[in-house]
Amino acid sequence: MCKWINQNLYWMYTGILFLFIINTFIENLVITYIVGVLAVPMLIVSFLGATGLFRIIGTIFMLVGLGLYIFSGLPIYHIPLYTTSTMPLLAFLTVLPWMNSVVRSGRFDRRINEIMKANVSDLGKLYVRSSFTTYILCTFINLSALPFTQDVLKKNMANMKKRVTDSFISKTTLRAFAVALAWSPMEIIVAITVDATGISYLTYLPWLFLCSLIIITLDSLWSKQRYQTIPYESAGHRPIRKIDPKKIVIQIFKLLLALTVFLIIVVTVGNYFKLNFILSVTLVILPFSFGWALLMKRWHTFCAIGWKTWKVRTNNLQNFVVLFLSLAFFSSSLNETPFLHIIQQPFLGASDQPLIILILIQMTYLVMSMIGVHPIATIGVLIEVLPPLYEIMNPVSIGIVLITGALATATVGTYGVTVTMTSMNTKQNPYRITLRNMPFALFYGAIGVLIAFFLN
Repeated sequence: MCKWINQNLYWMYTGILFLFIINTFIENLVITYIVGVLAVPMLIVSFLGATGLFRIIGTIFMLVGLGLYIFSGLPIYHIPLYTTSTMPLLAFLTVLPWMNSVVRSGRFDRRINEIMKANVSDLGKLYVRSSFTTYILCTFINLSALPFTQDVLKKNMANMKKRVTDSFISKTTLRAFAVALAWSPMEIIVAITVDATGISYLTYLPWLFLCSLIIITLDSLWSKQRYQTIPYESAGHRPIRKIDPKKIVIQIFKLLLALTVFLIIVVTVGNYFKLNFILSVTLVILPFSFGWALLMKRWHTFCAIGWKTWKVRTNNLQNFVVLFLSLAFFSSSLNETPFLHIIQQPFLGASDQPLIILILIQMTYLVMSMIGVHPIATIGVLIEVLPPLYEIMNPVSIGIVLITGALATATVGTYGVTVTMTSMNTKQNPYRITLRNMPFALFYGAIGVLIAFFLN
């Protein structure tokens, strides 16, 4: 019975989230209440399938939220109205696999990944190529790019010492992943920040891209120098592979053109319907992906890949359902109490020192990631605490650090999805991955803080 439920969770999730999105336009209080009531069994079923870490985080949020709710003196029958604020994030995650699928159906991932399979003489050159490849793919297919590029590197480096291979893969792929998502409209941290600060995504875009470009360039140059003394030993006796630069450039150009069109449509839809950024992206992804597949004449491949990927991804959303629904209840309850002002005091106390505030945000992410708290949980609290500072500081500055601080932890969060996935793929200790990438995470956060500080 439990197996059957886990295999068909996508029906429950899709039905509830679809009802929520429809109600965004209708704004019916009865439907809002019904969605809130349905969120309760949704949370219970998801809790049973969630991992231990997310169960602990969800339980803490729910218990503290319940305590705050009781303290505020609100009636029990209002509880369902306090569980829906994060539904847009779940809806966003539900449709995201379709964008990944259209990129895969067009075989853009395979074409671009040929860069890593071409002949190179040392690991310094391979690092730059691997970093660039992962960066491009992560921008479009997000987390799906990590196992894909890591598997290619494992096969190509099978003749190298495991210590060298582990270090190389955990650095180049995780760092490129964390940097690429800094400006990606498909990254949930970016979407949350845009809506929380009320600043247009297009305002953030040039600064986030600049930050991303600076970090990926400096990391590539430094790592190229570090690894260039190690000769590259390709696995097996394969013939030298040559890449066609023209074909690769064309593929990258097509991807960038598609992303540009996607952003134009998102901004247009958001402005026309007066929607927040998360909902705008959510509504555009599905029709855009289907339209793109038709233009490429890859309709049947897209549907086959998309349907399978969507079902698997949606059926495995338990961790995020537990996190987001419990976070919604906690943050909504917190807003009804005076405790929010107490949490705000350290930040307000440093209001005349913008640099201190930005560093404090960055370090909050880092510390919380070290004890296993997901950056989305951290930002969920920070966006409730920081709004009073928008009158004192440039909210763009705060938003940049909210994004870069969160994404920097993708390289060092020992219990995070990315580090855990890399640990499993390469069979190495996750703490060792954290230790190797800690200097980069601090550097990433520092660049974000500096750009934010000069913008303030």
